[in-house]
Amino acid sequence: MVRTQLNSKQVIAARVAKELKDGDVVNLGIGLPTMVPNFLPPEVNVILQSENGYIGLGPIEGEVDPDLVNAGGQPASILPGGAFFDSLFSFELIRGGHVDVTVLGGLEVDRKGNLANWMVPGKMVPGMGGAMDLVTGAKKVIVAMEHTAKNGSSKILEQCRLPLTGKGVVNLIVTELAVFRVTEEGLLLEELQAGVDLETIKEKTEASFKVKPAILPYE
Repeated sequence: MVRTQLNSKQVIAARVAKELKDGDVVNLGIGLPTMVPNFLPPEVNVILQSENGYIGLGPIEGEVDPDLVNAGGQPASILPGGAFFDSLFSFELIRGGHVDVTVLGGLEVDRKGNLANWMVPGKMVPGMGGAMDLVTGAKKVIVAMEHTAKNGSSKILEQCRLPLTGKGVVNLIVTELAVFRVTEEGLLLEELQAGVDLETIKEKTEASFKVKPAILPYE
């Protein structure tokens, strides 16, 4: 698939896929993160864990079992060697540090790696799900989200305004425009999408950030 044929969410998912290594145990949040496995190269096989009681989840496309659903309620499949278990064991895996990478969407992320992704005041929400456990239990936390909200406002802030999911938990932010790494000194801009200049990132990013000296093209 040629990059120019991808929409913004697919571009993000394809870039996130490059962060996953063969054999990683990975938990994917609902929405955009579930697209990430579609862009894994054949030689990279990850083990998908879902907080509602599965490990070894298969694709959500093709032959799926309507009685098997991922954490987002989408019908899924399970691969040979996969397993089912109760929520207690599932969260023991998460809280015990056995998840290598979690990929979540975000409403807001700030320069200190704080994440808000579960509640908008005044709106009905079903609950925070397993996000709070995942961002504290996973070895690496990747936020995969579009750079700005629907109203054009930045989602990468100096300080989160919405209720936090986790404090200082984010390692990497991937948007359709850029890749930021969260460091002890704040945000570091590491990659730019092809055709995007630094001024555009400054315009669309509320948070202050440093720029990696040899900034890479976002491919």
